[in-house]
Amino acid sequence: MANGVVNSNRLLNEFINLVKIDSPSGEERKLADYLIKRLTALDLEVIEDNAGQVMGTATGNLIARLPGNQTLPTILIGAHMDTVPGRGIVPVIRDNAVYSDGSTILGADDKVGIAAILEAIQIMKENCIDHGPIELLFTVAEEIGLKGVKNLDFSLLKAKMGFVLDSDGEIGSIIIQGPCQNQLEATITGKAAHAGINPEEGINAIQVAARAINAMRLGRIDEETTANIGIIQGGEARNIVPEKVYLKGETRSLKRPRLEEETRYMQDCLEKAAQEFGAKVQIETELLYPEFCLQESDLVVRIAQEAASQLGRKASLVKSGGGSDANILNSRGLPTANLGVGMRQVHTREEHVFLKDLNLLPLYLVKICQAVSL
Repeated sequence: MANGVVNSNRLLNEFINLVKIDSPSGEERKLADYLIKRLTALDLEVIEDNAGQVMGTATGNLIARLPGNQTLPTILIGAHMDTVPGRGIVPVIRDNAVYSDGSTILGADDKVGIAAILEAIQIMKENCIDHGPIELLFTVAEEIGLKGVKNLDFSLLKAKMGFVLDSDGEIGSIIIQGPCQNQLEATITGKAAHAGINPEEGINAIQVAARAINAMRLGRIDEETTANIGIIQGGEARNIVPEKVYLKGETRSLKRPRLEEETRYMQDCLEKAAQEFGAKVQIETELLYPEFCLQESDLVVRIAQEAASQLGRKASLVKSGGGSDANILNSRGLPTANLGVGMRQVHTREEHVFLKDLNLLPLYLVKICQAVSL
């Protein structure tokens, strides 16, 4: 079995170039153009689907194809192009890791994955490593509800299994179970009044919201279920009894019945509080993505485990509380494991990736591509 070596300087420069390209959700055009040029230069066929048109944005998902041994199954390797809000990122190297300068996120989520994919492709081409056909998928709008992959033209895919590089676990950790998520939005309508002259004639929507939130079970509810209120907006002035309050929250669970149970409980808390104060509440819920569950015996899991073993890493099978493109790919019949890529403290100003992990990840991908032939 042929082996390759990571070009550490090339990989680091690639990662730094990627994080310097601003790509918050909905603004992925510059990064997509960069990737199209890079992939085309590597002699890959690149297609951009119409997801951007469907969503009303300027960028679709990218699908790139690398031909390979036709006797082997086609695999998909994916990462998302968008980041949570962060512009003008300045990467710095300290303590054997890449950080931002502390004023923004780093964007390792998910540009570590993108950099590793590009390096792995170059390693396999330079070392004439035998592999089956490979499809690369770079999605948009992942951070805002997996919107890119939800609008992916699945007729363009030929892969029989997939690997998504989008977990903060150690390299060798394999996400085999991911949660479903409901989004909850509520508008509470009370009654405005002067806070000093006739407050008794008002209905304080903020107080109604506080009563409802206090009654909710938030945070980690059990090993499989979480709930959160993440946004609360309301009020016009300190001397006006607030008439309206807007809430936005979520529930997640590895099990659909528990998801629905906890969502219903949050709704009940809002409705009971509104009734108590004589207010009105309008509630909307939406399933953002479904759960998925892979088995240890599934081929996609066994391949990821074998690849980790070949690297001298102990594979660990993990249940995750986070959603990823893998949720949608699995729901569409494409068995897909989400892989730990070593990124740490994602979505914060302390987000970073250690250089040793950055250099190990492309080799893991190469081993995955080789393990398909076993």
